[in-house]
Amino acid sequence: MESTHNSAKIYLLQEDREKSFKHWPFSDDKQCSIQKMAEAGFYWHGTETEIDIAACFVCGKELDGWEESDDPWSEHRKHAPQCPFVKFGRPETHLTCDEFVTIMMATVKTRYVNNYTTLKTNGKLLIEKKRKEMEKLLRTN
Repeated sequence: MESTHNSAKIYLLQEDREKSFKHWPFSDDKQCSIQKMAEAGFYWHGTETEIDIAACFVCGKELDGWEESDDPWSEHRKHAPQCPFVKFGRPETHLTCDEFVTIMMATVKTRYVNNYTTLKTNGKLLIEKKRKEMEKLLRTN
């Protein structure tokens, strides 16, 4: 099984989130079935060694250690009460057009902020590395 990272995809639609669960360990008759996970906003974000990792397409919250009796909406609400999708508290099929646009905007904003933070961190690390290289060169000359 290959390690797959789905973070570049947005998974705005439940159908797309359901398709992401290629290696989900729980069957359709369990509380945390693929359909119920996707309905609660989760897509599969697992790896070869940890197949039960799911992340929210809006807030990005990752959860692992799922048990077959876990309720996806309850777990999402408990671990990410600030999530706009959780605040609406219902699947996308029951959202108004205005609410759906709000979810889309929140999703894009979260991705933008996360990407900016990653770029900023990587930039700082690169600058520090180059600073140390320059100091080393100055000491040897």
